[in-house]
Amino acid sequence: MARVCELSGKRVMAGNNVSHANNKTRRRFLPNLQQVSLPSEVLGRSLRFRASTQAIRTVEKHGGVDSYLTATPIQQLSKRARLLKREIATARANTKTETATSESATQTDS
Repeated sequence: MARVCELSGKRVMAGNNVSHANNKTRRRFLPNLQQVSLPSEVLGRSLRFRASTQAIRTVEKHGGVDSYLTATPIQQLSKRARLLKREIATARANTKTETATSESATQTDS
């Protein structure tokens, strides 16, 4: 499994360890990835992601995984997160049409 955050796209970086004698050896900076389950209000279920702690904080700041996915550009998201973003958009569109239909039916009955 690749060490890439599914929500933010954060991945492994490379750099140098530099000693006091200025010797340089290559090293890797790994992202702090956590297995997290985030509840989706629109879909009505929990979504599991392998996300960095920074992305988890950003999701909480946005007010949930639904609003975070709709606000995030597609290029940053993983393939699975892109599918979930599309699924959330269609679920929101379906609820809007259902509400509009029920409101118009209520107005005609009155």
